[in-house]
Amino acid sequence: MESAKYVHGYSEREALRLNDQASTLDDIIHNDSIFPKDSFVLEAGCGVGAQTKIIAAKNPDSNFISVDLSEDSISEAKGMIKSLGINNVELKQADIYNLPFKDETFDSVIICFVLEHLHNPIQALNELKRVLKKGGRMVAIEGDHGSTFFYPDSKYAYAAINCQIQLQKQNGGNSNIGRELYPLFKSMELVDISVSPRMVYVDASKPHLVEGFIKNTFTAMIEGVGEKAIQHGIVDSLTFEKGIKDLYRTADSDGVFSYTFFKGFGTKK
Repeated sequence: MESAKYVHGYSEREALRLNDQASTLDDIIHNDSIFPKDSFVLEAGCGVGAQTKIIAAKNPDSNFISVDLSEDSISEAKGMIKSLGINNVELKQADIYNLPFKDETFDSVIICFVLEHLHNPIQALNELKRVLKKGGRMVAIEGDHGSTFFYPDSKYAYAAINCQIQLQKQNGGNSNIGRELYPLFKSMELVDISVSPRMVYVDASKPHLVEGFIKNTFTAMIEGVGEKAIQHGIVDSLTFEKGIKDLYRTADSDGVFSYTFFKGFGTKK
């Protein structure tokens, strides 16, 4: 079984956006992505390596295998990891639904911003559980587009965000999956489950987040699905353009933007 089609595509612009997103959110979502010394860790769905470079650098005494379905993404990730001099990561092309590893191979597994793109996230999580050692820790990080709010308020901005939600749904994914991490982990019979919200709150007093998150991460993501959304009849072009303009408006001196990610931990009994 294959993953849902990646709604954002594999352009150079998208690779840049993913790296911008990772560096901007580092302290918020990865401040506790720390594994015990000498851990053997699987990163599932590594993409172009945007998260890989962060978690590998935070855990220099651990070794990682990072996998992704896209051969092009793996190639790009290899180039970046090499250029950064990171030597504790092995990159492999692999299907998250059918991993080429024996049962109970890894001390920990981490999956970040991947479940939202999958037709069957529970099947993928159970495959990750299979290769996780007993007593090993599973970590999942996901966004939730339903958590977005901003000032000035705008029905057009919400209409633009809904384009992403609907396209993801049509492709078999779920842009609001962050809120489901606890029930997903519970259904897998993981223990010691802990899920925490990671809110990104932005106003003009946080200029690095104004640029890094409002403009270069979130609005760039929504802007990137506009052509597809219009072609699919989800929105008309004038509404979408107004929505993007209003999202950028939240980056002005009196604007406010908030979005919540969710991070879940669970242990295989």
